[in-house]
Amino acid sequence: MARYRGPKAKIARKFGEPIEGQSKALQKKNYPPGMHGRGRRKKQSEYAIQLMEKQKAKYIYGVLERQFAKMFGIASRKQGITGENLLQLLEGRLDNTVYRLGISPTRRGARQLVSHKHILVNGEIVNIPSYTLKPGDVVAVRERSKSLEAITESLSGKAQNRYPWLEWDGNSFSGKFVSVPTRDDIPENIKEQLIVELYSK
Repeated sequence: MARYRGPKAKIARKFGEPIEGQSKALQKKNYPPGMHGRGRRKKQSEYAIQLMEKQKAKYIYGVLERQFAKMFGIASRKQGITGENLLQLLEGRLDNTVYRLGISPTRRGARQLVSHKHILVNGEIVNIPSYTLKPGDVVAVRERSKSLEAITESLSGKAQNRYPWLEWDGNSFSGKFVSVPTRDDIPENIKEQLIVELYSK
């Protein structure tokens, strides 16, 4: 699938969760979209449940199918639990870290900031949203981009250091990727074991 650019509410209703931010549609229509949404059969096959979980993870992090499969391959070759490794790789993406630091209120916005060369990594411009950060890397807003309205508005409502694996310095508009997050630290409601089972078939 290509990167989804359609209605956010439709995706929220599909998964029954606010995938791309809070949506009133979930309260008004708490059933899947489409003409058969209300009467859709409840029981799903094991494969359908696993596929839905993979699709949900892809929508949350904004990753395409080929990228996701590649990341799963890397995760499966690493030591440790494959599902946890996968989530750690997704969390270590530059666009996701820009979002987590509060520089952008959404991952879509964070991806755009990175692509448009507003973000530095260790003092160098990096315009690749999928760039993987390592512990100790410093992510900062480019000097001439600090006055951008989208960035200043997002940071004005930022809660200080919400995530234990990141450090934020509001004076320099920079944050540090301190360590790889543990599964307990990652707040996303993803059942990663279902994704592992799907790829293991």
